[in-house]
Amino acid sequence: MFGVVRPCRHRMCGKLHTAWLGHLCGLCLTLRDEHGHRARLATNYDGLLISVLLEAQRAAPAPYRPAAPCALRGFQRASVLSSADPGARLAAAVSLVLAAGKTRDHVADRDGALRVPALAGVAGRLADGWAEAGARTGSGVGFDTGVLFAALARQAELESRVVPGVPVLVATEPTETAVAAAFAHTATLAGRPGNAAGLAEVGRYFGRIAHLLDAVEDHADDAVRGAFNPLRASGTDLAQARRLCEDAHHGLRLALADLELRDRRLVRALLDREVADAIERTFALAGRPGADHGLPLVPHGRSAQPAGHPVGRPEPRPDGCGAPLVRGGACVLTTCTCGLWQPRWSKHRRSNCGDRCWCTRHCDCGSCSNCGSCCDCCDCC
Repeated sequence: MFGVVRPCRHRMCGKLHTAWLGHLCGLCLTLRDEHGHRARLATNYDGLLISVLLEAQRAAPAPYRPAAPCALRGFQRASVLSSADPGARLAAAVSLVLAAGKTRDHVADRDGALRVPALAGVAGRLADGWAEAGARTGSGVGFDTGVLFAALARQAELESRVVPGVPVLVATEPTETAVAAAFAHTATLAGRPGNAAGLAEVGRYFGRIAHLLDAVEDHADDAVRGAFNPLRASGTDLAQARRLCEDAHHGLRLALADLELRDRRLVRALLDREVADAIERTFALAGRPGADHGLPLVPHGRSAQPAGHPVGRPEPRPDGCGAPLVRGGACVLTTCTCGLWQPRWSKHRRSNCGDRCWCTRHCDCGSCSNCGSCCDCCDCC
């Protein structure tokens, strides 16, 4: 499972995390029910944002069904989004098409085992099957996946134009366009056409952030393999990339605020707080000492930070959720205490008890004083 938005129950209110898991498992099981077990490989964390956005716009909650125990849930049962729900089906369609494109890229680059012609042939046929399945499922909910295929086809041509001095956003445009189309279609399915333009804007900003964060994470590996990376090709350094991500996140938040939603709690938790955390996590890991990402930083050994951010040693987030574990023992201690214990490198180490607690910093209302009435989900608050 790949994706930007990867929340953890220790950073999210219990009810919201349960709702998120219901959408994730609903996407996975929809892929299975519609296209077989192999299609579940296309499950990704960001695809479920589509069903989350659709449910948030509806006049009533989406239909859920009980699911059998699963190893990925610790063999626990769960209430998951129904496979018949149009949000789950749209999310499945988009996930299949994008997974097909990603697989074809790996085949073209002869990554890893795909250097073997026989394996590359199998992967290519799997990608073709996913693309066809995604088109069928998309058509079933009135979504033309042609815009996604067009964006994927345009990607290589645009990448060939990216040279030092050309804005890196030239390379992110196809991703922005594809995500914007998928997000905007949820307004059609929900019967809220007035949300379409705002959702397209949210999608464009989210697609930009996802593409840039992926480029930061893959920079070192792409350099070793000689693969295209938009940051290296355009000469964009770490500070510039972070500014672009944070500017996009600011625009995303403004667009979210203008949407007409029945329930915006899970949407805010994922597209506001969790996206912000993904930006912080990715750049902290990219800039920490010993991280060989090959990205130019500010001279004289000072880590690059955008304006308004303290210059100094980047501090990895202590939770480790959804990212490589940084100093594993500290992650365990911090997680098990909901953040009350903080390691010496944490910026929250000297904060008061309330500011150290994950529940305080990540609740919808941002304060424990009135938490129960504004988001009705922070039990520990």
